[in-house]
Amino acid sequence: MTFSPSSASTSATFLPPDDPLRRALHDEVHARPPAHVRLPALIVQVAVLNADASRELECLHLRRLPGQQALPLERLQGNFLRLTCGGFTVKWERHTEFTRYSIVQDLHASALLGANDPELMNALAVDPDWLRSIPGRTVAAIQLAMVEGDLSDEPALMRQALGWFGGRPVIASQTGRGHSWAVTEFRIGADGFERMLVIAQPGTTETRAGRISQRLLELEIYRLMALRGLPVAKQLGPMLAEAENALANITARLENNSASDQQLLDTLVSLAARVERATAEHVYRFSATQAYNTLVGQRLTELREKPISGTQTLGEFMQRRLSPAIATVAATAQRLASLSERVNRTSALLRTRVEIATEMQNQALLEKLTRGQELQLRLQSTVEGLSIAAISYYVISLLLYGGKAAKAAGAPINPEIAAGALIPLVLWFVWRNIRRIHAKLQGGQ
Repeated sequence: MTFSPSSASTSATFLPPDDPLRRALHDEVHARPPAHVRLPALIVQVAVLNADASRELECLHLRRLPGQQALPLERLQGNFLRLTCGGFTVKWERHTEFTRYSIVQDLHASALLGANDPELMNALAVDPDWLRSIPGRTVAAIQLAMVEGDLSDEPALMRQALGWFGGRPVIASQTGRGHSWAVTEFRIGADGFERMLVIAQPGTTETRAGRISQRLLELEIYRLMALRGLPVAKQLGPMLAEAENALANITARLENNSASDQQLLDTLVSLAARVERATAEHVYRFSATQAYNTLVGQRLTELREKPISGTQTLGEFMQRRLSPAIATVAATAQRLASLSERVNRTSALLRTRVEIATEMQNQALLEKLTRGQELQLRLQSTVEGLSIAAISYYVISLLLYGGKAAKAAGAPINPEIAAGALIPLVLWFVWRNIRRIHAKLQGGQ
């Protein structure tokens, strides 16, 4: 028998039921596909922090684009959306901390290779007011022009690239092992945008141009997001120094027994609270910095840079300043974690000292209780002896009165002699009964 499944539902009958996450995890590799960019092209990207911008607000903003008035909110649930708006496209990407808006349009002829510091925003496909009203706070804004050019004459091409940037110093590198050039100045212009220029070989495919643009744009946004941990690290520096000095002082006072345990405990608890608060507030920022820096390194690797004579590559220029910043953030994170561990160790030392003092107090109390029990036993023995004597006295007295009564009745008996003779027997009998009572009481316990 031959099986010819004709649909996904038919083929699914050959497998056990899907895990609920199977398709979502499988399709994650296609979640953010690169754009198809036809050269020459202009890509304007604006990345904003989205902490105060909900998906509903972003959807309302996207509906202001031409032909998108009926855009349903459900299309924004996948964190990626590409909209076709006549002669240009708009790509929306929502990440954990930021949202990217990328406008891909044709590059005006006046901005092609050979132009001198061209104005790029005059021919923008979207209304400038639409850019200004993007919900969120701008963290990155980039104008990426992609053109075709002859890459064989490096000096002539570099002169054209310098002219395109108005003669200002640039950083450039060959990407894709010489397939294209990436040129930038890493400066924010008067219009608030950074500028990048990509010069690709004639005949570059739209998919390859899309991958190049995606890597360059992601490289810059991830670089800026990675650097967001640097101000936090600098801000924490004085607090960490003060906390370390306070901990050293507490440790010295603990060693010298120059303060009471309660005073040390109050000071240490206050310090521990400050350290834990700083950890709770900034541990995510430090972790995010490391994650973004890893992405920067991956994007630089994917560019497959080759140097251009007379200028630094993008990777060399970025790492020259990025690496110390990341090292500072990592050192601050380690310093904060180390301080927290030291506070815990000092707390353990103080707790040990308090426990030892408590044990000594308990031992002294037990010694007092032991001495009290010994005194109680002695007193009990004394009272027991007195009790035997008293009981025996009363028994002898009763026997004496009985003997006198018998003598008065005519019995031939001397009461005093009889009572005296019975004293040892009475003492033994009373002592024996008291011992028997003690044995019964101890057996009952």
